[in-house]
Amino acid sequence: MYVVLTMLLVDVAAFLEFVSDIHTRVRSGKETWHPEQLFSPHNVVLVARTAGPMEELKKQYPEQVEVVVGDLSDFKIGPQAVDTTIKRFSKLDGLIVNHGTLSPVKRIADSTPEEWRTLFDVNFFSALAFITSSIPHLRKSQGTILLTSSGAAVSSYSTWGPYGSSKAALNHLAQTLSVEEPLITSLAIRPGVVDTEMQREIRGHSTSGVMDKKDAEKFLGLHEGGKLLKAEQPGGVMAGLAIDENLKEEGLSGRFLSWDDKLLEKYRV
Repeated sequence: MYVVLTMLLVDVAAFLEFVSDIHTRVRSGKETWHPEQLFSPHNVVLVARTAGPMEELKKQYPEQVEVVVGDLSDFKIGPQAVDTTIKRFSKLDGLIVNHGTLSPVKRIADSTPEEWRTLFDVNFFSALAFITSSIPHLRKSQGTILLTSSGAAVSSYSTWGPYGSSKAALNHLAQTLSVEEPLITSLAIRPGVVDTEMQREIRGHSTSGVMDKKDAEKFLGLHEGGKLLKAEQPGGVMAGLAIDENLKEEGLSGRFLSWDDKLLEKYRV
């Protein structure tokens, strides 16, 4: 039985869809399992800004799910969530950092250090607050830290400087964790272009003329062509990684991997 702490900022509905879809299967080794197995027999602590959708999930899995509500730019939420996890389930096996904000979407010349700092507080420093509080418990369990990164960490988009920089920082954080914390497996995962609220925000910027034309056309085209990923696709991979008791033996710690990398094929929906 694994205990996983994960953050949900804007994708709670998509995550609920992922959990409730009984037809979705993920291959784990030689066995096939349903997404519900993230909750049964495993235990999950969910963190998000609003309680409603998470409370619905808790009603479905009252023995396996705990909920923490708070603004993730508040660095006290990380320690609070870890403390809640230990009090409720007595241990922690996995941490999934799955929150972030895109704003400000501005060219560097038009942005301010204060705007960048606000984004980094959410995308990077709040993640650090969760990680530093989790490390003592993850050492004991020889657990896993999964950081949701982005293709923007290694590819440049005009007006995405703050966002891409924060994701690049998460990639480096995973690398540093891998050398400082050898008992913990730390990975940065690129989830691909997923049909989430952030993509709707991007399309809004695409049609407003803020983004460069080629970048705007790319994201509008992915949506119009029906090529956006479902949340359960990268979500299934991350869930599988979080509860894989043999992950440490794979020697992947410190890597930045795309959700559909061949190395992660066995977890893929």
